[in-house]
Amino acid sequence: MEKTKFKLEKAKIIRNDEKGIQKTRFIIQSLFAALCIWIGIEFYLFNQYLETNGAAAFYSRPPGVDGFLPISSFMSFYLFLKTGIIHNAHPAGFFIFLSIILMSLVFGKSFCSWFCPIGFISELVGDFGEKIFKRRLKLPKWLDYPLRSLKYLLLGFLVYSVVVLMSTLALKAFLDSPYNLVSDVKMYYFFANISQTALIVIGVLFVLSILIRNFWCRFLCPYGALLGIFSLLSPNKIQRNAKSCIDCGLCNKACPSFIKVDKVKTVISDECSTCLNCVDACPVKDTLQLNILLPKKKKINKRFVAIGVVSIFMIVTGFAMLTGNWQNKISKEEYLMHYKLMNSYGHPTGTKEFKKLNEEVEMRNKKSNSQ
Repeated sequence: MEKTKFKLEKAKIIRNDEKGIQKTRFIIQSLFAALCIWIGIEFYLFNQYLETNGAAAFYSRPPGVDGFLPISSFMSFYLFLKTGIIHNAHPAGFFIFLSIILMSLVFGKSFCSWFCPIGFISELVGDFGEKIFKRRLKLPKWLDYPLRSLKYLLLGFLVYSVVVLMSTLALKAFLDSPYNLVSDVKMYYFFANISQTALIVIGVLFVLSILIRNFWCRFLCPYGALLGIFSLLSPNKIQRNAKSCIDCGLCNKACPSFIKVDKVKTVISDECSTCLNCVDACPVKDTLQLNILLPKKKKINKRFVAIGVVSIFMIVTGFAMLTGNWQNKISKEEYLMHYKLMNSYGHPTGTKEFKKLNEEVEMRNKKSNSQ
């Protein structure tokens, strides 16, 4: 113990004056959260126009709301992979989804720790919990591993339902359906008129997030599970120099995902979100750093991560705006019509309904071909 304390004190002396990246990350998270709030306000005003049947002042539907439709965005992305078509119902969602995938391929699961508003709230709630308990509570392995698998089961169900059960024609038919066209409006009313059951679920998740840091992100978020898989393909990984490591354990304490950074040479984990907390916490210069491993090992400046994730998001979404693929092509008159009929629009939520949709589309296709 005394030896470790001596090494730690010595490390503080030789540590360079390089500043941490956490303040920058917090600023980016805050700005993105503010953007989401602004999108929410604009969408509220747009829905007021629909509620009054066009009597209220018209505010354009903010395309950024598509980012809160991850399932529709995933389906649009899969349709694009199969056909090369960018579906025009929620095109902004497709490009937001694409930018997030690219972020994960380049900088690991960085969206979760640099942009995601739910991840940001989870961090703040987790910080609150640590102030209460004066420590980070961690579940035992026998419980942690099974719970972590839940998000992959949810992701697997989604992928199976879309990729396996739905043909290209059925996929396009679903995206063309009136339900999908107004799924953003339906989502708005789900939260605007939130049920008691939904409130209880949110309340339980909030309490659990105080007790267990990032409870939703760690155990239940299928989006995070997908990004975690893509992050494993990223050539940029956090590495530890075992020779200069003083075994102080500060990196472990700093890691919000409970990764044992001080026990590995290279951090290869689907739970790593490239938040760089561990790198900032390390007291010894160049002992923990983010490296690009291909084509050859090279250190990446932490500031480049901040610039990189923001640049990827802005370039992809900017391309969508410049090419006219950001705002959808649904007119306000069409929205008013769909709004009146919205409650009659059903959603195929089970495998039987997906199969039925497939059969109906195939029969329709055969009839059109025979005529």
